[in-house]
Amino acid sequence: MKTYLRPTAFVDAPFGLDGKVARLAGGMLWFSAVEWIRVDAGSRVSAELVAVEHVAARLRDAPETRGAWDRLTSPRPPLTLGERVVRLDQPQVVGIVNVTPDSFSDGAKSADADSASEAGGRQAASGAAIVDVGGESTRPGAKPVWEGDEIGRIEPVIARLARGGAAVSIDTRKAAVMRAALAAGVGMVNDVSALSFDAEAAKVVAEAGCPVALMHHQGTPETMQKEPAYGDVLIEVFDWLEARIAAAEAAGIARERIVVDPGIGFGKTLQHNLLLLNGLSLLHGLGCAIMVGASRKRMIGALSNEASVNERLGGSVALALKAAEQGVQLHRVHDVAETVQALKVWRGLRDMALTPGA
Repeated sequence: MKTYLRPTAFVDAPFGLDGKVARLAGGMLWFSAVEWIRVDAGSRVSAELVAVEHVAARLRDAPETRGAWDRLTSPRPPLTLGERVVRLDQPQVVGIVNVTPDSFSDGAKSADADSASEAGGRQAASGAAIVDVGGESTRPGAKPVWEGDEIGRIEPVIARLARGGAAVSIDTRKAAVMRAALAAGVGMVNDVSALSFDAEAAKVVAEAGCPVALMHHQGTPETMQKEPAYGDVLIEVFDWLEARIAAAEAAGIARERIVVDPGIGFGKTLQHNLLLLNGLSLLHGLGCAIMVGASRKRMIGALSNEASVNERLGGSVALALKAAEQGVQLHRVHDVAETVQALKVWRGLRDMALTPGA
């Protein structure tokens, strides 16, 4: 039997509610209850709402849940990417730059180094805390790219962005590409395979001492959307990420440098994606920062009259705000300026709510 705690019943401000609310992961949200979920053999056997004021008593009766509670309420230390520090006590935007001829979102618009560098520079200027550069498409049905070609695509882009002062991450599954990117000025690794594709990847990240994002997936890009199946997608994604965190720690990667990503659209149906997005706050129980990349995903088209990729801005912003409302710290998006603006307005609302006497 395993117990999971999902923060819920969020309140505008903690004032006058001492002992009745808890702060989520050191961020800008307070919650007044947790969904206390008990799972046996992969199936939920019970779920109840427990008020925060009663959690201490529950922890005395079930001390094995103490670790989960502590991970929910412990602040997330900032990420250090070279000389840049990214705070995790507020939502941050991660811009996407695909240096590929077959990106699902923008085709070949950033396929050459000049246009990709310019796109990344615009994202940084528009408020992206991190610019995530990738040289291999991982859209459904995409074929693998030889690591030499991938390095050739991303190396000059990363070098230019790093020289310009941007905090840059590399979106890759391959150790050789990680090494080349780190040498070019990257400060973070974003691996859609969660360091499971290349046996050398974890070693590269551990030796670099850089942050790493571990993303959940089911299958490979070539096969992941061929009838994905789960019993309880939220619990299974949590357990899978928990196992990958343990593997990363065993390889010498500190938990405070690990970011988790539920992998929206990576081996999930529309229903799976919606269930994950509704239950995102559960993932804070992993004790890591959370990154969500739902920007321009197929699910938005499915919910809005089959809107094309370039007509999914409204849905993308809506999903970013949904994630922010559950304490997600990193929002990986294509439309940086618009998402930054939306989160600034969200932040303004939170700041006013958290201003005593306002």
